[in-house]
Amino acid sequence: MSAEQKLTFEEAMKHLEEIVEKLEEGDVPLEEAINIYKKGMELSKLCHDKLKNVESQLTEILTEDGRKDHFVITEEE
Repeated sequence: MSAEQKLTFEEAMKHLEEIVEKLEEGDVPLEEAINIYKKGMELSKLCHDKLKNVESQLTEILTEDGRKDHFVITEEE
């Protein structure tokens, strides 16, 4: 597990915001900007994966016989 994967969602978002601010300033050398951008993409994927994981946990329910089932709310029209 890499150091990035051990970050909490909030820590990853904070780092991502710092990267965006740095890139928006525009005075970063091109090679450094590329490396920063790559790190930002990794952090973005990490945040996305963490959200998907939480979403899947929140949509699972235990049935009466102990099986996991997906919880779906159907919208009435």
